[in-house]
Amino acid sequence: MTNRFVYPRRASRRNSMLNRLKCFIAMAVVVASQTNNSGAVEEAWDRTVLPRPLQPFQGVIKRTLEGSVAAFTPPVKAPPNAPNILLVLIDDAGFGNPSTFGGPVATPTLDKLAAEGLRYNRFHVTALCSPTRAALLSGRNHHAVGFGSICELIGGWPGYSTNWPTSAASIAQILQGNGYNTAAIGKWHLTPDAQQGPAGPFDRWPNAL
Repeated sequence: MTNRFVYPRRASRRNSMLNRLKCFIAMAVVVASQTNNSGAVEEAWDRTVLPRPLQPFQGVIKRTLEGSVAAFTPPVKAPPNAPNILLVLIDDAGFGNPSTFGGPVATPTLDKLAAEGLRYNRFHVTALCSPTRAALLSGRNHHAVGFGSICELIGGWPGYSTNWPTSAASIAQILQGNGYNTAAIGKWHLTPDAQQGPAGPFDRWPNAL
């Protein structure tokens, strides 16, 4: 009879260990289900639709955790073999200056890049840096993103507010939506003067656009 008797303290410890073991098994099931379901969620995503829509839950919910299967939406990753993209804007450089386009200034590195790629010689820039930068980064006419002029010469007219509209995504935002890590280095000049303080807003700073 003595061997069959279990002290209350020992019983509570045993129950505690059993509960911990159940939790461990449940967590193992969660991790396994995450691994199994993540690929299916990623494959079903249409990358032409941005921002990425919320995915429906693909797990199983039962009355207890033991019978349930969790499912996690995996982080967005760039497609396999996605190329690296480097976008360079050289300010105040004439089209006819570099040797790449027959100019007198020797630019051997630029010449090599052009020889291994494509040259576009039928496009136009504006007379100011910010409007050109806005057009290049948005793929739109510079007035369509509010940059008829530079930030210091803000105007009270449509197309001259220098307030980049949220309806116009930049190339960086499109790449971010497809799993790219992006960065802007060097001159920016696309944030309105009134929004450059510590209070922001920051949605038109380099880390946002």
